Amino acid sequence: MSFLESMQNRYTTKKYDPAKKIERSKIQELKEILHLSPSSINSQPWKFTFVSDNDTKQKLAKVSWLNTNKVLESDTVVVFSRINNIDLFEKQIENELPEGAVNYYKEFIKPQTKEQIKAWFDKQVYLALGVFLSACPEMGIDATPMEGVEPENYDVILNQTNYSTLMAVAIGYRDDEDFNQPSKKPKSRRDINKVIETI
Repeated sequence: MSFLESMQNRYTTKKYDPAKKIERSKIQELKEILHLSPSSINSQPWKFTFVSDNDTKQKLAKVSWLNTNKVLESDTVVVFSRINNIDLFEKQIENELPEGAVNYYKEFIKPQTKEQIKAWFDKQVYLALGVFLSACPEMGIDATPMEGVEPENYDVILNQTNYSTLMAVAIGYRDDEDFNQPSKKPKSRRDINKVIETI
């Protein structure tokens, strides 16, 4: 299957089959894919938490708004978090990145407000989210990106202090009766000529 066909077949899964489990080798592969995700100056201001423990999923489900069933029925919930401690981030890049990358941060990012710096962190995490959501259909895994969660409560449940939850992705295998899959509900996108321009 080509990448284009994978994207044509992927969709936001609404109902999972809890009896179908993702092979652990595929979970490990997804972890490695996230580890290789791109970020500006290779900043990597993120953490990805894979939650398959049922007790933890039960707790997360209670603070996931309309996504409760997806959290409970999916095989794993992957929580995407960005670093929240700017001092810690700066120590991290001083120790791990080349001088040119650190100087870029100091010249262009550091002079901004804390809110702007954290917004820059957020953008890097969303790059990783795009990679992840593209990898899943290539591997035959269904996924549901969920911004409809309570980030602060996720942080409490996951015991996060230096990181803040941005969103989560439920992954697993669709229920055959899921109404949202393309075979039952054709994909809807704006006309390609309205969103793609060639100069």
